[in-house]
Amino acid sequence: MRQRIQTAIIAFIIFIPFVVIGGDIFRVFIYLLASLAFIELIRMRKIGSYYIPVILAIVLLWFLLLNDPATVLPGFGKSEIIMIFVIFLLTYTVLAKNKFAFDDAGFILLALIYVGMGFFYLVETRDAGSNVQGLANLLYVLLVIWATDTGAYFFGRAFGRRKLWPEISPNKTIEGAIGGILLACVIGILFHMVHPFSYDIMIIIAVTVLVSVFGQIGDLVESAFKRYYGVKDSGNILPGHGGILDRLDSLLFVLPLLHFILHFIQFFS
Repeated sequence: MRQRIQTAIIAFIIFIPFVVIGGDIFRVFIYLLASLAFIELIRMRKIGSYYIPVILAIVLLWFLLLNDPATVLPGFGKSEIIMIFVIFLLTYTVLAKNKFAFDDAGFILLALIYVGMGFFYLVETRDAGSNVQGLANLLYVLLVIWATDTGAYFFGRAFGRRKLWPEISPNKTIEGAIGGILLACVIGILFHMVHPFSYDIMIIIAVTVLVSVFGQIGDLVESAFKRYYGVKDSGNILPGHGGILDRLDSLLFVLPLLHFILHFIQFFS
């Protein structure tokens, strides 16, 4: 537990300054994290020996993190780049004489979209609106997710009786999940009091509940990956915490959802 706390403090000290600074420095930092997260997924699948598709996938990941790839490749949007990559992957299954198979190609493509989508919206959230507003939006999400993890841990230890999803994550309980949502709502309301959003308090609570719930689902998704591929952690870059995906799995799942929720609210407001 001590190692987990120490690593969490170190990660917080490293991560938060980049979030606060924003801009190109933050974007470069996210490119690094996204690349590491993608490599962690590739290692889970144990297809890292196929260097050509993996390296090209990382390059494509960088393009997916751009707002408009046409600024680098005129005339090419994200859909066109992905389709070209799909054609390459299918062709490579032939060149590799089925040692690199169709399911390997599918895994790389889905891993690319999963990681690219999450980290793209991480940058998008930080860059949304003014510098202050973008920072506030991202800090709100981070605090709600951390509150969910903390509440789930302590409520689960104190009151946990019924398993949430033992086949995927044996230690998680229904009581812990509910405790995580409750603490997330408290933190979300306090954040709104300190830095008011332009929405009614009931909308803030509803969004906070959704962020907390889907943050826990994102954590279960990554747990399902690890259980299926027989690994304890996605990586070992953070002692006591595992890899990048182990720490950011909830965030990568929540940020695209939050983007769609805000568009939905704005459409009907």
